[in-house]
Amino acid sequence: MIMFSASAAYAAGKNYSVESTDGVEIAVQEIGDPDGKPIVFIHGLLGSRLNWEEQTSSPELQQYRMITYDLRGHGQSDKPDDAEAYRDGRRWADDLAAVLKASDAKEPIVVGWSLGGVVISNYLAAYGDEQVGGIVYVDGVIELSSALITPHPEVYAGLASDDLKTHLDAVRTFLALCFQKQPDAATFERLLSNAAMASWVMTKTVPSMTVDVADGIPKARVPVLLLYGGKDNLVMTGASIARAKELNPNVQSKVYPDSGHAPFLEEVPRFNRDLVEFAKSTQVAK
Repeated sequence: MIMFSASAAYAAGKNYSVESTDGVEIAVQEIGDPDGKPIVFIHGLLGSRLNWEEQTSSPELQQYRMITYDLRGHGQSDKPDDAEAYRDGRRWADDLAAVLKASDAKEPIVVGWSLGGVVISNYLAAYGDEQVGGIVYVDGVIELSSALITPHPEVYAGLASDDLKTHLDAVRTFLALCFQKQPDAATFERLLSNAAMASWVMTKTVPSMTVDVADGIPKARVPVLLLYGGKDNLVMTGASIARAKELNPNVQSKVYPDSGHAPFLEEVPRFNRDLVEFAKSTQVAK
């Protein structure tokens, strides 16, 4: 009974908000063992913290203190109307810093998917790695460069369109491109709902967001794992890993040959096992 009650308490979690340096309120959720090693999850473009439900609901990961948050312009976080609030990559880094400070997470594993990788790189450039225990880039955007991003000009033009139908159709296409193996209907509908909540100003501005990767990734002395899908249709897997290793030869990488841009949803058991293995390896390293 005591064990059941504790598990129920972990599952319930807690929700709160933190204020970033420019006053933007960031919505945060915690779930799992409040005394466990922290893992901070950062979602990608047009998502929310709900993207990580296959991790936050995993019995295998309940031993960890899992912290998720909605990026600015997404989900239940604030959505400024000023484009500069999204163009300046430092502000996204400041959001992560505010979450780490407010949560008092000690040496967390920071996991960033897609655009979340940009957030991590900008955070490292601004703050270094002193407050983190390990980093995982999940099909992370290393740089907003044509050399690393798969071209889909019509899709990205549609995302930036002021025409409602054009925008919505582009959102659906963009989300489908995230997967080699498409999710079930309920999950895809939730992803569409996530996207519908996202700021249009943010969506238009993100392609011009500043990314200080050349100063960020080299600052990582803690363990760094690059985990990518071999059939990613949005970022170029091989080129992205090569660029990251050029900047920091110590980073490690794994490729899931059959996954697309979202291995944490396409190969859930394998991803969760790899995350646990990585988290444990960082504790051994300490």
